[in-house]
Amino acid sequence: MLDNFKNYIQNHSDITDEQFLEISHYLKSKSIKKGEFVLRHGEVCGYSFFVSKGLLRSYTIDEQGKEHIIQFAPEDWIIVDRSSYFFNEPSELFIDAVEDTALVMLNEDFITHACNISTVYRAFNHKALHSHIRHLQKRVNLLLGATAEQRYLDFIKLYPELTLRLPQWMIASYLGLTPESLSRVRKELARRNFKPH
Repeated sequence: MLDNFKNYIQNHSDITDEQFLEISHYLKSKSIKKGEFVLRHGEVCGYSFFVSKGLLRSYTIDEQGKEHIIQFAPEDWIIVDRSSYFFNEPSELFIDAVEDTALVMLNEDFITHACNISTVYRAFNHKALHSHIRHLQKRVNLLLGATAEQRYLDFIKLYPELTLRLPQWMIASYLGLTPESLSRVRKELARRNFKPH
C-alpha cells in the first residue's frame, strides 16, 4: 500500500526514497471491506485517505434517510472531509468503502513534514486544494443548472472507469437524479450511439 502512495508522492514532488522513509512513520495503512466506514457523521475527521486499491465514497443522509453522494475516490485519489479535518469539527459526512479497499491514512504531521522537505510537494498540495475547490464549484453549478445529460457526461469525463464499477443508483445519487431519470439519459445516449470510452 505504501509503495503505491510513495509512487504517487514522488510523481508529484522531488521527495527522495530516503526522505519518504523519514516521514513515512506519520502514515497508517489499512484494509477495509466493502461497506466498512473510515468516517461517520458526527466524528472528527483526523486523516485524509489515499486509495491504493478499491473505491471509497463520501455522502450525507437527509432527514428522510436518503443518501446524497458527494464524491467517489478510486485508485490514486484522496478523499477527506476538509471542513471537519481543517476546523476540527464533527463531520457531516460518511466515508465508506464501495469495494474492498486498501488505503493510506495521512495526518497533518505528514503533510507538514512533506511540505517542509519539498517545495515542489508544497506547491502540488496547494494546487490540489484549489483544484478541489474548483471541482466543487463546477459540481454546484452543474447540479443547479445543467441538464441530466450534461451532468452524466461530466461524470463520465471525471470518473471514466467508474460507470462499470458502480450500481446505477449510486451514480444517480451523485448526479442528483432518480435512477429512472439516469436510465432515460443512458437510453437516449445509446440511441445516438454514444460510447463512454
